[in-house]
Amino acid sequence: MAKKDPTEMPVEERLKTLFQLQTTLSSIDEKRALRGELPLEVQDLEDEIEGLSIRIEKIQTEISEYEQAVTMKKGEIETAKASVERYKSQLDEVKNNREYDTLSKEIEFQSLEIELCNKKIKEATIKIEEKKEELARNQEVIDDRRQALELKKSELDEIMEETRSEEEKLKIKVKDLEAKIEPRLLTSFKRIRKNVRNGLGIVYVQRDACGGCFNKIPPQRQLDIKMHKKVIVCEYCGRILIDPEMAGVKIDKVTGTEEKKTRKRSIRKTVKKDPEVEVPAVPEAEA
Repeated sequence: MAKKDPTEMPVEERLKTLFQLQTTLSSIDEKRALRGELPLEVQDLEDEIEGLSIRIEKIQTEISEYEQAVTMKKGEIETAKASVERYKSQLDEVKNNREYDTLSKEIEFQSLEIELCNKKIKEATIKIEEKKEELARNQEVIDDRRQALELKKSELDEIMEETRSEEEKLKIKVKDLEAKIEPRLLTSFKRIRKNVRNGLGIVYVQRDACGGCFNKIPPQRQLDIKMHKKVIVCEYCGRILIDPEMAGVKIDKVTGTEEKKTRKRSIRKTVKKDPEVEVPAVPEAEA
């Protein structure tokens, strides 16, 4: 049997299929709502752990750089000390005051370099201690977040396990319904669903008002909706509108006016004369 072209479907059938799609998607939304804020909490924890991991890596890199700087400065100190010893030994062999002054200045310069290197080493050592304390704090926080993440994930997995099979069936149904809907209409419907808070892209008329934003709908427009001749949207919220009967809702329960329930009226009982029953005559007043 040839597959029916969605563009050739009557408007009424398109709207019915679209409402079925909306009902199915709402069921999926309800399943997902059971998870509550858990997916967002899991995502937040994962993002926080990733940020903490990057921070810890940065701190470890800084510690490594400070340690390398300390090692380098210690090497410079050893080189400066060797230079000082060499210059001191050369002082005994100087032949004039100029050479003596030159060597003395070199010894003084190398001594200052040693002091400067020791100062740099001291500062770097303090920074290393500070970074190690910061690293320990961040490591403690990330361990705590990882434990919380495992707990949240186990809760989420438990909930998803309960609803996964039903949700998969609903997703298959959604795909089948989407294949029956005209692509342009389906795109508009998805856009409406995305822009509204409750995810309702198609609603039925309730008490002469839009079932989504509850703004009043003029009688003529309600009549057009009931005719099923074209797709009509709410001029206030943009949702697609259908009549209650198409949604499988009895009109009297929705509107309260079109098909009111018959009220019981109190009927005054009248005594009918039975020809077989003799009614006693009322005695006339005595004169």
